[in-house]
Amino acid sequence: MAKIADIISIIESFAPVRLQESYDNAGLQVGDREVDVSAVLMCLDVTEEIVAEAVERGCGLIISHHPLLFGGIRQVTADSGRGRIVIEAIKAGISIYSAHTNLDRAREGVSWEIARMLGLRQLEVLEKDNADPEVGLGIVGNTDQMPALEFLRKVKDTFHVRCLRYSDNFPRLTVKRVAVCGGAGASLIREAAAAGADVIVTGDVKYHDFTTWASRILIADIGHYESEICTKQIFMRLLADRFPDLQLYTAESDTNPVNCL
Repeated sequence: MAKIADIISIIESFAPVRLQESYDNAGLQVGDREVDVSAVLMCLDVTEEIVAEAVERGCGLIISHHPLLFGGIRQVTADSGRGRIVIEAIKAGISIYSAHTNLDRAREGVSWEIARMLGLRQLEVLEKDNADPEVGLGIVGNTDQMPALEFLRKVKDTFHVRCLRYSDNFPRLTVKRVAVCGGAGASLIREAAAAGADVIVTGDVKYHDFTTWASRILIADIGHYESEICTKQIFMRLLADRFPDLQLYTAESDTNPVNCL
């Protein structure tokens, strides 16, 4: 057993809420931080299927990357999916906590995890926080030099990407310096190019991002889901050693809402 407040304290010592972007809503979404729980379910998005899985596994807490309550909510009714999630969670005595852009910007956070999965070295923050250069958005690092297409295949395999979108006029035939950003990282393409990156790996890249930057840097769009599903690994590492008696589950009902034919 562990008190939810103690679990939150561990997460926020790693990814302080003060690091979140101004538009964000990280933190406790639903429930009571003073409640004790024996099991925790970790996921990317809180869906009705995730709540059902939490009930089935006997989890008193769901920890997600994407906040359930985002951009304001005026009603909590069964007429909407989000309303049903809140209602079912409360009925089942399940609390919901989210660590979003604070986890993105934390040292050893989401982009660090992507860099680790790709085996990058000599890591630096791409867009540094003004107050602390060790935190911020994106990571740039080095890898063994390899042909661009070989690197793209490595990325595709590493993140289980069904459809990897990439710029087709390679500015360089080989890759050695790599920038990464979890989620929607197209806003960091300029910083990646300025940092000397041969390629940027991220998600949610728009058509005009490709046309604007393709002559300067190889762009690999692996998808939002694919770039952030690794957040479950981060949560697991944070909690496993500190709460050895707590049952920790990574959600099996996490699904990508974007399909490919």
